[in-house]
Amino acid sequence: HCPPNWNEPSDNGGWCNPPREHFDIAKPVFLNIVSEHKAGIVPVEYRRVPCKKKGGMRFTITGNPYFNEVLVWNVAGSGDVTSVEVKGEKLPWTSLERMWGQRWVTGAKLYEEALTFRVGESDGRTITSVNVAPKNWQFGQTYEGKNFD
Repeated sequence: HCPPNWNEPSDNGGWCNPPREHFDIAKPVFLNIVSEHKAGIVPVEYRRVPCKKKGGMRFTITGNPYFNEVLVWNVAGSGDVTSVEVKGEKLPWTSLERMWGQRWVTGAKLYEEALTFRVGESDGRTITSVNVAPKNWQFGQTYEGKNFD
């Protein structure tokens, strides 16, 4: 879930990267309720639908040599990422900490190492994407790994 940023209309109403593909009806409904003084509880029915993803999960790496941020997206399976670990050629498995949403951070020295990511989901499944980012990876680039079935 992405916190909305209504001041950025070009951002699909949220801070998501990549942007959400669904229509966010929360603000229009809320404004309609408030404008007509119909405060109260609004009943909502919903159901979870499976996300169809194409290709493998994506890892967008930003930051600098001292602070690395990894956005994990296009995740299939349950879609709920609960853990992310990274391993380099010299670097042992290192857990990343959730910053917010699906942005994960670490201060480990990742630069100039081929990177392997291990991603865990809420349903208990884990997948390892070996050597997703090559040794000469660059900040601001997105790399594609394996996906959950």
